Amino acid sequence: MGGGPAGLMLGRLLELRGIDSVILEARDREYVQQRVRAGVLEQATMDLMDEVGLGERMHAEGLVHEGVELRFDGEGHRIALTELTGRAITIYGQQEVVKDLIEAREASDLPLHFEVSDVSVDPAGTVRYTHDGESHILEADLIAGCDGFHGVCRPTIADVLTVYEREYPFGWMGILAECAPSSEELIYAHHERGFALASMRSHEITRMYLQCAPDAQPWEDEAIWDELDRRFGMSVNRGPVFEKGVTPMRSFVVEPMQHERLFLAGDAAHIVPPTGAKGLNTAMADVALLASSIGDEAALNAYTERALERVWRVQHFSWWMTSMLHRMSDDPFETQIQRSQLRYTVTSEAQATALAFSYVGLPFITA
Repeated sequence: MGGGPAGLMLGRLLELRGIDSVILEARDREYVQQRVRAGVLEQATMDLMDEVGLGERMHAEGLVHEGVELRFDGEGHRIALTELTGRAITIYGQQEVVKDLIEAREASDLPLHFEVSDVSVDPAGTVRYTHDGESHILEADLIAGCDGFHGVCRPTIADVLTVYEREYPFGWMGILAECAPSSEELIYAHHERGFALASMRSHEITRMYLQCAPDAQPWEDEAIWDELDRRFGMSVNRGPVFEKGVTPMRSFVVEPMQHERLFLAGDAAHIVPPTGAKGLNTAMADVALLASSIGDEAALNAYTERALERVWRVQHFSWWMTSMLHRMSDDPFETQIQRSQLRYTVTSEAQATALAFSYVGLPFITA
């Protein structure tokens, strides 16, 4: 269930193992391919794209980054990711990953159905849905719930789930703009007025974020650019803004991630604040584990336990980055604790190394 990166990657992994699958997606193809989400690929996600034979365009068009910058008190401090870990990240949009996976799925002439409706899931192994005006029933050995936070799979087994959740008292106001990035690497800025992030999608497209109220409406373009200048303590490159919106921030995990024949993966099972750039990568880790477990009953039974080992480490890192960099309250004590943590992170090789290893990503767990 789900034609996003997790569902499509699982389908690709199963195809390479000779296992039949059907992918169902509620949205239309254009929406799935155009929606702008994550853009940072961990080393393990890059390696997985190579493993399934779909890394060529990623390597040709992706932007490899060997460091990130933490900026506070008006100064930037580089964390040398590759020097500290031997690994790197790549800027390559989620929508590009999805395009690569859809193209491969269609080239293999395997079932991929968009705009399905009236979906119901029986965790015993039955999926009912409507497509092109006709009703269908699928009997499955395994159902993978890769249909996101708002999908139908998790609610189907809500009565057996324990939910762990934290909602943060702020959101991110994000923009996409037609201009060169203001830095060759990502900048994470801590400021008394709130957090800011300078990112990118290409050499011509800039992605910027500002901490804001969770229910804020997007500001006028000029106000956004002026606030970015203030929070970064420098003039950022400007250009026409062609997309903007506000994303609320939450941490969310459910346990178990499986019930009967239904297995949850990605946002259907967990959400992280985007500060650590972990959402897409954690979804890929889930489906890599699930695919490697199919055919091994003991491994499938252990899916929740093994997946959550990594999920909770990712949750901790994302929470830590969020707590260190955002204006959490008006409490001056908390602000001084943040500044102390930032100074320690950029002056201690041990702490910088810990951040770097978490940022480039933990290894994927397989059965």
